[in-house]
Amino acid sequence: MASFRSSAFSLFNQRQPARMAEEDSVVVIGLGRFGSALALELMESGTEVLGIDGDEEIVQAHNRLLTHVVRADSTKEETLRQLSVPEFSSVVVAIGGDIQANILTASLLLKLGIPNIWAKAVSEPHGEILRQLGVNHVIYPEKDMGKRVAHLVRGVMQDYIDIGEDFALVKTAPPREILGLPLSQTKVRTVHGVTVTAYHRQGQGWSYTTMETVIEEGDIILVAGSTERVESFSRLR
Repeated sequence: MASFRSSAFSLFNQRQPARMAEEDSVVVIGLGRFGSALALELMESGTEVLGIDGDEEIVQAHNRLLTHVVRADSTKEETLRQLSVPEFSSVVVAIGGDIQANILTASLLLKLGIPNIWAKAVSEPHGEILRQLGVNHVIYPEKDMGKRVAHLVRGVMQDYIDIGEDFALVKTAPPREILGLPLSQTKVRTVHGVTVTAYHRQGQGWSYTTMETVIEEGDIILVAGSTERVESFSRLR
C-alpha cells in the first residue's frame, strides 16, 4: 500500500496530505455526484481537498481538479492512517452506493478521533445508525433537496433554506403591502410573524435591513421565520 500511495500522489499532486492537514483543508471520501459536487465547491471557495474513492476512473476524472486525489479503500484503518487522514479536523463521508462501506468508514473516523465528521445517509434508518455511532453531522442530500424543491414549487419563492427546527430563510419578491414604507411601519413581524433580514436592489447588491429601510418595487428580500409563516408570506402579492 505504501508504494501505491507514493505513486498515486506523485502522479496527481505535489504536496503530501500531512502538509495539507496543517491548513484549512477537508477530506471527502466518495466522489460520486454528491461528493464530487461538494469537493469541487470547496475547492472553488479556496478550501484544499483530499479526495478519496475506490474507483480508478473516478479518481482519474478528478485529477488536477482537487488538491489531492487518490484511489483507496476507506474501510481499512491502516489505509486511512497512511493517507494521514487522522491529521485532518474535517472529513465528509459521501459514500452513497455502499451503505456498509459508509458505516464502516464513519466508524473508523470516529475511532481515529476526527473532531468534525459529516456523513451522507440514504435513508432514515441509515442516518439513525450513523447517529448511534456518534456522528454529529448526518446529511440527507437527496431528501433535503427534495424538500427544498417542494417548497419552491408550492410557493413563489426564488430560493428556500431549511435552517431546522421549523425555521427557514426564504428569498422572494416583496408583497405590495410593505412597499414604500419604513419596515417599522409595516409591522411585518407583528402581522405575519416573519422578519425581513436583508434586501437586494438592482445595481446596489445586498444590504442588511434596519427599521428605517424602505423596500421598493423590484427589490428582492430575504425573510426569516417559521416554515409555514415564511411560505405564506412569500405568496402575498
